[in-house]
Amino acid sequence: MEYKEEDYLQLSGIQHFAFCRRQWALIHIENQWNENLRTVQGRILHSSVHDSKSFEKRGSLLISRGMPVSSRTLGISGICDVVEFRESKDGVKLHNRNGTWLPVPVEYKKGKPKDNDSDNLQLCCQAMCIEEMLLCPTIENAFLYYGEPVKRVAVSLDNELRDKCKKMIEEMHTLFEKRYTPIVKMSKSCNACSLKDICLPKIMKTKKASEYIKMRLGELS
Repeated sequence: MEYKEEDYLQLSGIQHFAFCRRQWALIHIENQWNENLRTVQGRILHSSVHDSKSFEKRGSLLISRGMPVSSRTLGISGICDVVEFRESKDGVKLHNRNGTWLPVPVEYKKGKPKDNDSDNLQLCCQAMCIEEMLLCPTIENAFLYYGEPVKRVAVSLDNELRDKCKKMIEEMHTLFEKRYTPIVKMSKSCNACSLKDICLPKIMKTKKASEYIKMRLGELS
């Protein structure tokens, strides 16, 4: 199956989806958003990484910043923070470049490595988009760069991670087509979520939306 371009979902949304399906739906279906310190810091970091949107050559290494990627088979599109192209006989041809090059995406994150695999899933999606766009060999490894420990972490893009990406993106498309926002599933992560004042996890866990609206209207009358 191939998706039409107008049906593409945001690639970065898989990180929200892996963290919390309700958060993803509030952002990507209901267009709700709220900033906190972490989201502002993350936005500033990504804007600085994407700023040049050009190629830089360092010996046998090409560095592309702010590279747009997409996949017709997954129905997603987005922007890679950095894609490094290393000269290799097993690589692919690039426009206006001699030789052949192997691409490796590098995603920048403001904070620390997470307990879940949401960052790995986002990185894996980027790699699958690049493979489809450039018809290149399978990208076996990619990297996450974390700002707080200031280190680069290698991520193995194995079949298990790829299958999880595909299944998760299929579920995202299904929910988006239905315009369905999942109910609250409270966890310790709720307190750190920038949307907690919109999601109202404690209230929405015990009340229906209609009951909450009636309650609020009663307070205002």
